[in-house]
Amino acid sequence: MAQTIITPKAVPKRQEGFLETVKTVVYAVLIALVIRSLAFEPFNIPSGSMIPTLLEGDYLFVSKYSYGYSRHSFPLSFMPMTGRVLSSIPQRGDVIVFKLPRDNKTDYIKRLIGLPGDTIQVKDGRLFINGQLVERERMDDFVYTDRFGSLRRVTQYKETLPGGKQHAILEEGDNRPYDNTREFTVPQGHYFMMGDNRDNSLDSRADVGFVPDENLVGRAEILFFSTDGTAAILEIWRWPFAMRFGRFFDRII
Repeated sequence: MAQTIITPKAVPKRQEGFLETVKTVVYAVLIALVIRSLAFEPFNIPSGSMIPTLLEGDYLFVSKYSYGYSRHSFPLSFMPMTGRVLSSIPQRGDVIVFKLPRDNKTDYIKRLIGLPGDTIQVKDGRLFINGQLVERERMDDFVYTDRFGSLRRVTQYKETLPGGKQHAILEEGDNRPYDNTREFTVPQGHYFMMGDNRDNSLDSRADVGFVPDENLVGRAEILFFSTDGTAAILEIWRWPFAMRFGRFFDRII
């Protein structure tokens, strides 16, 4: 008797195409998650605390590998781990994204001012690190349009941190709420952060406090997009006038 051979029914072309599309989407999502967790993650700037270095409406890439990896390197901080792996030491003056210590969820971006063991104090608006006055040099006023459409002109200085890192800061005056602080001693495994817009930044001088090493997400590297906020998401015809093309691909220092 001849043996009957049963062959599997062919998958309809339409169903096969759908399955291939699903597989492609899944692979793309997995690749994106790996890149976002291990290499670069995009962030946008919602406030003016880092003016003049970063403006509201800036979009930037943060390198996740710069300081190694902690649970906060991964989406929703889901990785069940403590401390950091492949760790490297941040440099004073780096612009860093970190998780706010009090909730371990909110992303903040500030400049690293104090390393473990440092003493930090602000007196009459002047920054002291380990008892030494940090040099600053007057620059041309910084002029920009704020979120309310008002033109602002603010005193700008070039600040030189110990080690030689230079960056611009804004000072509206030297007698504002955080222009006179107690002396802070940075604990081991923690960092002291400050915004470049010194009189308009909630940072380690205020309720942010010291930032644990494992809360560091990554170092801000480069701007890839910037908009002044005058065009809504659906107002495509206004996009070219809202984009700040001169800031595209600027490195963050």
